[in-house]
Amino acid sequence: MEHEELRRRFATLTTAHLADACIRARVPVRCASLTAVVPGGRLAGRVSPAVHAGSVDVFLEAFEHAAPGDVLVVDNGGRADESCVGDLVVLEAKAAGLAGIAIWGLHRDTADIRQIGLPVFSLGAIPTGPQRLDDRPPGALEAATVAEWTVSREDVVLADDDGVLFIPASAAGDLFPLAETIRDTERRQADRIRLGASLREQVGFAAYLDARSRRPSLTFRDHLRAVGGAIEE
Repeated sequence: MEHEELRRRFATLTTAHLADACIRARVPVRCASLTAVVPGGRLAGRVSPAVHAGSVDVFLEAFEHAAPGDVLVVDNGGRADESCVGDLVVLEAKAAGLAGIAIWGLHRDTADIRQIGLPVFSLGAIPTGPQRLDDRPPGALEAATVAEWTVSREDVVLADDDGVLFIPASAAGDLFPLAETIRDTERRQADRIRLGASLREQVGFAAYLDARSRRPSLTFRDHLRAVGGAIEE
């Protein structure tokens, strides 16, 4: 899926819709609780990975190889004692045509980053930059670790107010239509609740309880699949 279509399709979805699509498609749900520096920020693009070792040079090198619309995904090991991205890196990312930055670590220069306007997601902010310079690990521009997940250029990153989600680029063509179906089902359910039809009525919850009393192994998800509900997947 090309960058422009990716952004267009994600504009009407949330990471929650796509996470549910992953569950339904039996694709591993790879997500992390990163927060937008500007609330309401959104990201969609191919992963451009970079492992931070104390210097910004790895980011500048990543920009040399990145394509417009890519997202810099920074692996700083989730460290809470230093920031690894500040306003200059964000400005450079914007000038290079990147769609934004996702940081498994902290940022600084919050006010300046907000003025720049490029979407940035991180674990939070701290005033100090790195006070170390470690050896760059092998493959620092080939893969990044975010939470328990390793991601690469073969992945797409999506982010909104619920956090970040990584999906295989090769699966996007299947996951997006599934997520759109889930979105539409949930919207219909929400509209009906507002009109007075409870969610319990819509999903036949009384019938589920009755069936479960006769067949204890019946799960609610099995029941939802049978009636076309989408509240858990």
